[in-house]
Amino acid sequence: MVGEAVAKGATLADVARRAGVSPSTVSRTLRGLSTVSPATRARVEEAARELSFAISRSASSLVTGRTGRVAVLVPNLDAWFLGAALAGMAPALNAAGLDMLVYSVTTAEQRAQFFDRLPARRNADALLVVSFALSPEERARLDDLGMPLVFVSQHEQGRAGVSVDDVEAARRGTRYLLNLGHRRIAYLEPADPSGFAWSSRARLDGYRAALAEAGIDGDDDLVRQVADWQGPSLDAAVGRLLSLAEPPTAIFAETDDIAFRLLTVLRGVNVPVPRRMSILGFDGHAMAEPWDLSTMAQPARRLGEVAAELAHGVIHDPEAYRERHVVLPVELVPRGSTGPAPGPRPRPGDGDGVQ
Repeated sequence: MVGEAVAKGATLADVARRAGVSPSTVSRTLRGLSTVSPATRARVEEAARELSFAISRSASSLVTGRTGRVAVLVPNLDAWFLGAALAGMAPALNAAGLDMLVYSVTTAEQRAQFFDRLPARRNADALLVVSFALSPEERARLDDLGMPLVFVSQHEQGRAGVSVDDVEAARRGTRYLLNLGHRRIAYLEPADPSGFAWSSRARLDGYRAALAEAGIDGDDDLVRQVADWQGPSLDAAVGRLLSLAEPPTAIFAETDDIAFRLLTVLRGVNVPVPRRMSILGFDGHAMAEPWDLSTMAQPARRLGEVAAELAHGVIHDPEAYRERHVVLPVELVPRGSTGPAPGPRPRPGDGDGVQ
């Protein structure tokens, strides 16, 4: 029987006396068991409210085997997409009676420590793995947890999860630029020197597939990694693209965060967008509309909400939810940062047409 209470010193026995039931009935009611009649449940809950009583999580878990928490593993908290997904996740978990425990693993050292210690094993009933491309060893380590896993913004075969089709969305985005007449299309992807591999890397496959379908040979010079999308790494990548003998007329940025910085850099070197260079992002960032950025918009908050629903499902009905995967749509939102490909530039030494 659970007998530990918090707030104002009220005990489970106090609630039982106030409601006129046994302490075991109070315990069953406050743990949400279905063996309590609606009338009794209402009486117990009213007594608990009057006494400001709550069963502690630690005491309750001794009886139910559950903590009432869901752990969330994310590569960082800087990217807009991750924040938006968590913003959708938190209220949905709360509505299901679950608390959210976030592990932000941002360095190689933290990553090694997390998978060595696996703190979520002791603290949560399920683990949500968000936008975190796992190594085979890490995946095997998580399998040893003995608790449900839900993959968010990535598709793990045979596992519960929710994602978008990154390959198809990037294929559509690249095809959109091709249909505007662009044939030299660059691609900028994030890279992390600490060894992280972003799950969104599948978008590069979609970009390459669309070029191949159009009969355009891939050019490795047009694909650039950006280790620090807010700093000199992106500036250097843009410089290399602009210095090519045949520079691109469009750039597909793997994330909107990269696209925003890209727009700033191009403005600084007087490259007009979209007259000389079209820019397409990916995410549907909240600032995409004010920046007039064309983007492949994924429903970030909805991804978080569905992840929370799946977490609740795998906790309470693991057989039904263990392999359930939900794919959400991505929408092309064209804005002012993309336009028709420019005409050919005059070559050095060409005349200006004046006789």
